[in-house]
Amino acid sequence: MIESLAIDDLGVIEHADFSFSPRLTALTGETGAGKTMILSSVALLMGARSETSIVRAGAEKAVIEGRWLINDNSAAAQRALEAGAALDDDELICVRMVPSEGRSRAVAGGRSVPSSVLADICSDLITIHGQADQIRLRSQSAQRRAVDNSGGQSHLDLCRNYAQAWKKLTAARTELKERTHSVAQRQARAAQLRLMIDMVEEAQLQPGEDEELTHEVERLSWVDDLRQATTQALAALRGGEETTSIDQEQDAQTLLGNAVRYLEHACHYDSALDAVTEQLGALTSQISDITDEIVSYTAGLNADPQRLEEVFQRRALIARTLKELAAASLQPMDHTDDALQFVAAAREELADLNNPDNGPEQAQRNVDAAYAEVVRFGDELTASRQRIAATMEEKVAEELHGLFMPGARVHISLDELDDYGPTGKENVALLLQPHPGAEPLPLGKGASGGELSRVMLAIELVLADTRAQHTENTSYPTTMIFDEIDAGVGGKAAGAIGQRLARLAQHHQVIVVTHLPQVAAWADRHLVVEKTVGDTSTTTRVHHVVDEYRQRELARMLSGHDDSDTALRHAVELLREATVAECHS
Repeated sequence: MIESLAIDDLGVIEHADFSFSPRLTALTGETGAGKTMILSSVALLMGARSETSIVRAGAEKAVIEGRWLINDNSAAAQRALEAGAALDDDELICVRMVPSEGRSRAVAGGRSVPSSVLADICSDLITIHGQADQIRLRSQSAQRRAVDNSGGQSHLDLCRNYAQAWKKLTAARTELKERTHSVAQRQARAAQLRLMIDMVEEAQLQPGEDEELTHEVERLSWVDDLRQATTQALAALRGGEETTSIDQEQDAQTLLGNAVRYLEHACHYDSALDAVTEQLGALTSQISDITDEIVSYTAGLNADPQRLEEVFQRRALIARTLKELAAASLQPMDHTDDALQFVAAAREELADLNNPDNGPEQAQRNVDAAYAEVVRFGDELTASRQRIAATMEEKVAEELHGLFMPGARVHISLDELDDYGPTGKENVALLLQPHPGAEPLPLGKGASGGELSRVMLAIELVLADTRAQHTENTSYPTTMIFDEIDAGVGGKAAGAIGQRLARLAQHHQVIVVTHLPQVAAWADRHLVVEKTVGDTSTTTRVHHVVDEYRQRELARMLSGHDDSDTALRHAVELLREATVAECHS
């Protein structure tokens, strides 16, 4: 629930700081005094879009601070904690700042957050009902929600199950449509894939083959130069068959062998040469191994014009295959490895296209299964709505009787559809029968503004009783704000509305903006919005009235004058009646 509000420089409000009753708070004041700004401040704390025009003229920014008391295990508390907000003994402070220029800022529990986070936090904490809700109540979607909400949590779970089944059916139908319409495309794609796979398989491409062939072309094209280079290298390492005895003494192996023998002899006299001698011996062994490798390589260097021609032809085939595959696949194919990777993926795609489980037949089976689930939940939903409708009609009739609409009934029409739809197999509509014998008409046609106000309140009272029965006891109630829902109502009906709002406040925190003293008299806390017009500016303040000051405010609401003796006596009587009725409720 909302504990208090502090407002600075919002519209005509320069500064206001006030608290609410945990039960019923009445907000009254002259027309144009600024009651709308109070509701606007609450809406801003609920994440509503802000406009710089709401900032008080001459001020840099408007600041609204709200203090909420929330249950630490509630969804609102969890969302606040996830956003980094801090709770202080179940108290959450939310702030909204709207500058005269630039973007607004939102703060929850000391942490700057997007305004959407405020909306997430407050969506479960507060509900605002206004004359616009009377208009919404004329729509069948709002009427259906009202009926479903009166069914309690088990019925809402059934609504959710049906919605999920319908979503699954919609997805299955979309998939069937896509698969049915794409049969020709799938077949064409499969043929294209098979053609490209055959192209690569016919060429018998091997991993890394193009690079190996390039290397082989280089070797076969330069075989004479390679043989000359290796022959000279061998001569330098160990001498050749045509070298002289002097030259033989100068080859690498001979020189290294001599060096090793000299050092081995010297090691007898100084052991410090042992390590050097050992390293030189290892080097001699490595030179011998290298020499053998060069000999083996040289022996394999044969000029083979026929093999060179075969390699050229193979490379040409590979190049042609890669070019054609790139054109067909619309993918770059620079190496044989690219082609082989593509073929591996193509085989998987082809297998998927040929899989009977992915064809229209399986999609149709999925649709049939999903539709069966919709039928099952839909029939349960219809039966549940029929039970709810009968009970709700009786309860709303009782409330309307108490709201001075005797004999009036709200009939809940469940018109069966030809097939199941997004919300079930029936249209839900509320029909008002204002008195026995009258034809029940849709709310939009058969109800005045005052009647709609009382119908909406009657439904809200029934919903509140349902929530109270299906909700565990919590430390803090949720908040319901009614903005002049008593418009068009007067006399005894006005007092009945006040009495029922007080009853609603036994389970919820209720804040009502009203022009009717018969309603305001039932409040536990009475706040007055008062506007003062000066020579250069207009300011609005909010103050809590009690005792004599409250009597004067009620008198003003009754007669337009706060000092009328008759109005004052009537105000005292209203307060006495409300107190006595409250004690006996």
